[in-house]
Amino acid sequence: MAGLWRNVGEDLKAKARWCYERDDWRARCKVLLTDGTPAMILYRLMQWSRSCGLFPLEMLCNKLNAICCNCIIGRGAEFGPGFVLVHATGVVINGNVRGGCNVFVEHQVTIGAERRQSPRLGSDVFIGAGAKIIGAVTLGDGARVGANAVVVRDVPPHATVVGIPARVVRQRTPDGAVAASVAVPVDRQHALEH
Repeated sequence: MAGLWRNVGEDLKAKARWCYERDDWRARCKVLLTDGTPAMILYRLMQWSRSCGLFPLEMLCNKLNAICCNCIIGRGAEFGPGFVLVHATGVVINGNVRGGCNVFVEHQVTIGAERRQSPRLGSDVFIGAGAKIIGAVTLGDGARVGANAVVVRDVPPHATVVGIPARVVRQRTPDGAVAASVAVPVDRQHALEH
């Protein structure tokens, strides 16, 4: 039970830092009332139930997440501490997905399998609204996936990808400095800036 509350606490801290740029007790209380947080808590409760062999409770949490939060996270999906659903509506995550720490997911995101092969996500990953990550792809640590991107190939660490299919438009160093930018047509550049 201690592991459950530790993970929930880390998730709430990460979401408070994301939403309010601080993680004091006031920010964490505010986060409890934001969209996505009930789905995060139900996911952690489902994960804990699974580890304890409480399969009826695991199934109940899974179904409550789908019905009450409009969020489907497969029962076997595993994410490290700091898993944040910024908005949970329309999120679908396959049960074989594995993710590191500090994974941030916006609404309408699909992380799904293709031919029984599921994505692997590194740590400190951001996935924008409406993005689709499909099949046996790996998102490296620090990767960013733009809104509505469709990822069907591996994303290098600290890269930003956009488009259909997704392509790298920016490469950063681990400390966040821009290592390289890929030329983007002018009309696309304007859309990226706004």
